[in-house]
Amino acid sequence: MIAHLLQFVAERQVSVIEQTLPPLQAHQVRVQTTLSAISAGTELLVFRNQFPRNMAVDANIDALAGAFAYPLAYGYALVGRVVEVGTAVERSWHGRRVFAFHPHASSFITTTDALLPIPHGISDADAVCLPNMETAVNLVQDGAPLLGESVAVFGQGVVGLLTTALLSRFPLGHLVTVEGLPIRRATSYQAGAHNSLSLDAVPPTRFDLIFECSGSPSALNTALGWLRHSGRVVVGSWYGDKMVTLNLGESFHRERLRIISSQVSTLAPELSGRWDKARRMSVAWEALRWVKPSRWITHRYPLADAQTAYHLLDTAPHDALQVVFEYPD
Repeated sequence: MIAHLLQFVAERQVSVIEQTLPPLQAHQVRVQTTLSAISAGTELLVFRNQFPRNMAVDANIDALAGAFAYPLAYGYALVGRVVEVGTAVERSWHGRRVFAFHPHASSFITTTDALLPIPHGISDADAVCLPNMETAVNLVQDGAPLLGESVAVFGQGVVGLLTTALLSRFPLGHLVTVEGLPIRRATSYQAGAHNSLSLDAVPPTRFDLIFECSGSPSALNTALGWLRHSGRVVVGSWYGDKMVTLNLGESFHRERLRIISSQVSTLAPELSGRWDKARRMSVAWEALRWVKPSRWITHRYPLADAQTAYHLLDTAPHDALQVVFEYPD
C-alpha cells in the first residue's frame, strides 16, 4: 500500500514523498484520510525555520515523536475513515470516521487508542478543526473570565476566532478583538465580537483580561499596556525562536499585572481535581457543533499542492484563513 506524506525539508520548502505502508499487525488499523488542516501559526514557524532547536515536537503524541529538525513530517489535525482493521481489533472500528493528531498523510497505520471517533452530526470539515477548538477551550479556562469583565482577543486567526466565539457566550461587559488584517476584523464580528480594532488603535477601555493569540511578540507588550489594575494576559501564541522584549519597568509591578502561559497539552493545576483531557475534549466537540468553524475554511488544496498552500499563508495571509488539504477517495 502506497501512502503520500508531507515533509518540511528546508526553510520555506515542503515535499510530498511516497511511503510503502507495512502489513497491518493484529492490534492496528489503517486510516484513509479525507481532510487535514494546516495550523497556520505553528506550521508556519516550521515552514519559516523559526522553530526552537533541540525541543521535542510533542512528547505526548506518538505520531509526533522526535525533535524539531528537517526533514520533519508535521501537522496534527487529520480526519479520515478506518478502512482496514487487524485481527485483534473490534470489527466495529471498520468504516468509522475518526480524528487523529497526525502529520499530513493520505493514509497511515496506527492503533485505536490514537484515534478519536467523530461524534454523529459533526462534519469532517468541522471535526478537522478540533485541535484549534481544544486550544481555544483551554485558553478560556486558563483566563477564567468573570461576569461583566472587559475582554480583548489579540489575533483573529482561527484560534483567535474560536476563542472569540467561545467568549461571546459569556455575559461580558465588552468583547473586543484586535487584528491587523481588515478581513479578519470583519470576520471576528461573525464570531461574536462587540468591536474590533487595529493594533495601533486607541482602546475604548482598559481590559480586565486579554488573550494574546496573534503570534507577534510585540503584541504581548501592547497587551500589557491595555490592562487594568491587576489585569491578566493569557499567552496563547507560540513564538518559536522569536524573542520577546517586554517593558516591565513602568506600570507592570505597580499595577500588579499577570502574564499567564497556556498550553493545550496539559491542564491548569487548579483544574486538575475536577477536569481531565477527556472532559475538556468533550467540551471541544460540543463547541464544534454550534460554532461550525468550517465556515472559515477559505482554501482547499490537494496534498500535491502543499508548497502552494504554505506559500499562500506565508506571503498573503490577508487572502486566507483556514487552509485544508483534501484527499481523493
